[in-house]
Amino acid sequence: MSEKNEPSNGAKAEEVPSNGITEKRENEPVAKAKILHEQDSDGYVVDVDTEAAGSETGVKVAKDGHTRLIPQPSEDPNDPLNWSWGKKHLILFIISWASFLPDYGSATGAVTLLPQAVEWNTTPDTVNHSQAGNVFMLGAGGVVVVLLSAYFGRMPIVFWFLLASTATAAWCAGATSLDSFTAARILNGFTSTVSQAGGLMFIQDIFFFHERARKINIWSSFIIISPYAGPLLTAFMLDSQKWPIPFWVYFAMNVLALFLVIGWLQETYYDRTIPVADQPARGSRIGRLIGTAQFKSRHLRNTFKQACWRTVSVLIKPIILISCFFYAFTFAWAVGINTTLSIFVTPLYGFGPKQIGFFYFTPIVAVILGEVIGHWLHDAVANYYIRTHKGHFEPEVRLRVIYLALPLVIVGLVLFGQAMEDAWHFMATAVVWGLYVFGMMITTVALNSYCLDAYPEASGEVCAWLNFSRTVGGFIISYFQVRWAEAQGTKLSFGIQGAVCAAAVLLIVALQIWGKRLRVWAGPLNFTTN
Repeated sequence: MSEKNEPSNGAKAEEVPSNGITEKRENEPVAKAKILHEQDSDGYVVDVDTEAAGSETGVKVAKDGHTRLIPQPSEDPNDPLNWSWGKKHLILFIISWASFLPDYGSATGAVTLLPQAVEWNTTPDTVNHSQAGNVFMLGAGGVVVVLLSAYFGRMPIVFWFLLASTATAAWCAGATSLDSFTAARILNGFTSTVSQAGGLMFIQDIFFFHERARKINIWSSFIIISPYAGPLLTAFMLDSQKWPIPFWVYFAMNVLALFLVIGWLQETYYDRTIPVADQPARGSRIGRLIGTAQFKSRHLRNTFKQACWRTVSVLIKPIILISCFFYAFTFAWAVGINTTLSIFVTPLYGFGPKQIGFFYFTPIVAVILGEVIGHWLHDAVANYYIRTHKGHFEPEVRLRVIYLALPLVIVGLVLFGQAMEDAWHFMATAVVWGLYVFGMMITTVALNSYCLDAYPEASGEVCAWLNFSRTVGGFIISYFQVRWAEAQGTKLSFGIQGAVCAAAVLLIVALQIWGKRLRVWAGPLNFTTN
């Protein structure tokens, strides 16, 4: 799909809904969300070349002349869809960098637990409990972030949570006891997740439908690469430094993110059902940053009760619940491996901190390859469907890519267990680990894109629940991953994990067969605002 999003036609067509989606039931009441987003069971109409030319001439399209802009932008220069390419991508980078931090900081503790156990006279597994608490809060905090963003606005929630994340990162570095460190880690997990859990809101706000898969691919790559970059850099630091140094580096990274937010992040919430002349005043930059500007126009957004209900109503939609279960059953093992890897490879290969650091290059390369291939793969699958279906697109098409990725996930897990138990060469172990990570990179983008396409008006809630399922699954696994492997061996334990992933593909099959019918049966969300 075309990357160029500037409208080539400023006229408006009365015959076509502003979101470019087919409307078959003309006498049915249309909610705000339906005007702005895909809610019709027939899916998106993306290519206007294949439609009746007479009724489509006034629809705004991209510079390629045929890709319909979904949603249709307003005439207001303050509409985020009308912002320049540079401004949009600067915001994407800021949100992606802030999304990099939670898992980076969380996984840093997966390597420091060895020297911490020595310093505090306990076992690495006991120190790992602080890691589990941090991982859980990465998911729980995300739900709160999205709830508050629906009421207060996007920008102030990012600012205040990131400010708290910076403070708790310093606390982690300065902790002098396990109890203090655990408390700091839990609070840091809750606050640092702000952009990771709410990133889809910003992508939905500033990019058009045909651009989103590639932007999600960029944002997801920051998230998925971060839990491997943390241990990699930490391992090198521990080769010559004490364990607090990696956390001071993490603190400095938070400071950088806070600086970027203060200087360049924008409030991206915009209600296109309000006429341009009646749009609320944007207020000063400081006002938008701390939230006073958004608070003055709170009556135009969700009430606090509505904001709370949004999070619940999205989760009870069948396709979202099924997607969350699938993600938990497949991604949880990535968290489990990452949080316990140093416990496995240190006795098996005699690795020191530096060798552990080099070992983490493998998943980083796998994520980069997944980002590069996914940059074209997701759009290629979508474009093929659009070309062969007269310009129409169904959200379930996004899931087809998972059939290519999941075999790598399964094979990677099974062979990783074989490698650990049979003491394969460490390079072979690294390669099979990379297979799993590569497959999950492709799967993550496909699943996020599917859920966003299905319920674009709930971009924040969709993102938060997928993030919650990923992190809670990892939280559970990290508690018993080591003991499970010690009791049954890595060959059996990781073989079972691979079998769980294989069984989880049935959920994707179910979504492809019945997903559309489930969406129609469950009905639209009918949120009054995004």
